[in-house]
Amino acid sequence: MKRNATALLVSGALMFGAATAQAALPDEATLYKNPQCGCCDEYARHLEALGVDVTIIDDVELGDIKQQAGVPYGMGSCHTIEIGNYWIEGHVPMEAVEALFEQQPDVDGIGLAGMPIGTPGMPGPQSEPYNVYLFSDQDAQPFMTL
Repeated sequence: MKRNATALLVSGALMFGAATAQAALPDEATLYKNPQCGCCDEYARHLEALGVDVTIIDDVELGDIKQQAGVPYGMGSCHTIEIGNYWIEGHVPMEAVEALFEQQPDVDGIGLAGMPIGTPGMPGPQSEPYNVYLFSDQDAQPFMTL
């Protein structure tokens, strides 16, 4: 009996540790975009499905926002999101966004250059790997390939 109680306590502690190791997404985000871009609105809906309240701002100079965020030149996309202490550039798959908040690296954010088919907000099937990058101060490093 004592052995079963010990096993139960250890199992409970492991489950508690696993549950607390994952960092939840922030409750709010701000998505900066061009007013004519509908795929950005679709991306916002994906975040909202994860419980994030998204404010969309479409009357700013996106170049200035990208500069402020530290997005590397030539690796931008159609929208930039400020969420928690990070920036998300473009149509980054939700798996990578969740990994960012689980790992909490010391970076400005993550991004996915261009507007790849099959990513959240972009219709169609995935046709090539998505190379998500980390960035800080306009410098990019690989983060994950999905």
